[in-house]
Amino acid sequence: MRLSPDELIFWQYGFVKLNATIVFTWALMFVLVVGSRLVTRRLSRDLQRSRWQNLLEIIVTAIEKQIEEVGLGQPRKYLAFIGTIFLFIAAAALCTIIPGYHAPTGSLSTTVALALCVMVAVPLFGIAEQGLGGYLKSYVSPTILMLPFNIISELSRTLALAVRLFGNMMSGAMIVAILLAITPFIFPIVMTLLGLLTGTVQAYIFSILAAVYIAAATRSHQPKPETETGLAPDD
Repeated sequence: MRLSPDELIFWQYGFVKLNATIVFTWALMFVLVVGSRLVTRRLSRDLQRSRWQNLLEIIVTAIEKQIEEVGLGQPRKYLAFIGTIFLFIAAAALCTIIPGYHAPTGSLSTTVALALCVMVAVPLFGIAEQGLGGYLKSYVSPTILMLPFNIISELSRTLALAVRLFGNMMSGAMIVAILLAITPFIFPIVMTLLGLLTGTVQAYIFSILAAVYIAAATRSHQPKPETETGLAPDD
């Protein structure tokens, strides 16, 4: 029983290895790119639309609404990044019904790469929204003593994102593999369907956490609106 797709080697030359994680990651990206191209090549503004366009609009609208509910005022600005992460993780889980397929998110290297993407995106969006000085100031707010704690927080949440996704995806695959070895086939099929649901939930959780971290990095403290008397409403 393989605990990770990294253990399945398709080709090796010296220290260079082509394992299942790399193969299925690139295959999944290729399918997503080609699929998105096919769906979006003939978009229509009329009432008569294809089923694929309707499905795409439902997904995009749902992701955009979730981003807005997190607290990001301009969801379209973050839709490409957060939406791509969600679709990749969700598609990686949904494709597990294909025989011989191994979800790349079952590898710690993949989940670490996704977490690092979030780690890099958070300061980039924060700097774009508040400027370099405004973003760096958040690390020493309310006092400079908070600087090491904020840095540790950045690193720890990146590690938590990677380990959480890896653990949940790998545990589901391990349960199915164990049940296949000791029980009839009908029960593992049910567990596989449950794994598809779990993978979709993990994609949602990962993308929402990414949105929350970006929202925390891009928020700016706006002054309270003044009334006609010059006092804040609470006054």
